[in-house]
Amino acid sequence: MLPARRQDAPALADVLSSAAAAMRGEGGALRLPRVAGAVVLVVDGLGAAQLGQRSGHARTLATAPGGSLDAGFPTTTASALASLTTGALPGEHGIVGYDALVPGVGVRNQLRDWGGAMDPATWQRRPTLFETTPSIVIAEPKHAASGFTRGVLRGAEYRGGRTMADRFELAAGAARERSLVYLYVPELDRAGHDRGWQDASWVDALEEVDGLLAGLLRTLPRDVGLLATADHGMVEVPETSHLIVPPTLLDGVAHVAGEPRCLQLHAGPGEDAAALAARWRDWIQDAGWVATRDEVVASGWLGDLDPDVAPRFGDVVVAARGRCALYLDEADPARGMVGQHGSLTPDELRVPLRRFGAFA
Repeated sequence: MLPARRQDAPALADVLSSAAAAMRGEGGALRLPRVAGAVVLVVDGLGAAQLGQRSGHARTLATAPGGSLDAGFPTTTASALASLTTGALPGEHGIVGYDALVPGVGVRNQLRDWGGAMDPATWQRRPTLFETTPSIVIAEPKHAASGFTRGVLRGAEYRGGRTMADRFELAAGAARERSLVYLYVPELDRAGHDRGWQDASWVDALEEVDGLLAGLLRTLPRDVGLLATADHGMVEVPETSHLIVPPTLLDGVAHVAGEPRCLQLHAGPGEDAAALAARWRDWIQDAGWVATRDEVVASGWLGDLDPDVAPRFGDVVVAARGRCALYLDEADPARGMVGQHGSLTPDELRVPLRRFGAFA
């Protein structure tokens, strides 16, 4: 069984919705004060634990009021950002993992493989908060017309900035327009995947984010609030902790989706999910959580699972407990990633929420 979701605690899905509510004079789940405009900064891959351990390199973020909250499960960018921008959980918006099954098509990546059955207008099933509030999205130019943008960020004006500094400069201008501004920073996550979050390149990226944030705050209008958060945290997985799945465990498995720290197994015709889960549980033992889809739903992480979304999510989930990752093939190129996420450990699940400006 998976750990249960804390139903009464604020989560990432509440952040942007609360900022939009504050612009209407409502508090939202976070009970924010009324503001004329709001900026939501998302630092991809910045877990609460990592920020805590590198607080000396991020004085602006580390010393601001606020705390931490749950990013949601699976702890992966596609699912988390969809929850952030819709205010809904994966079972409702339909982005249920890094890789997910497109029924009748096969497993497709939820960040890149848009088109066909993954129509941005319908695959992400919920209206975004940008569709009801004047909004500006600031991210890298290369994503302006992507399927993910059209599915998860639809309704906002998109402004592209190539460098981190470019994006913060754009955010400073957008904040003066008294809109709902979404500012996305992916550089920290990339450094973590390549070298790990304890590497100097990750620390350098954190220092740059923090310094640019401090500069943005100096220009922020008094009636504008800023929230800083993240989509997930990260753990470092050494090669010695790579678990290669025995081929016999794939008997009866039609598709494998998810990612190395959170596999989603789709049972073949006539295969019993409970029996499949039992075989994997016997193999992985204390190194992972194994749960059927029904058990995941009961844990609360997916929210209300829409009947049309259910076939996208695995019949069985295998989520890493410690610092291991699961691979079907010893030659899998993904084994080159140092920093990883997807599962339910606190280092992946808990992300910071910091309040600035009119939200402080």
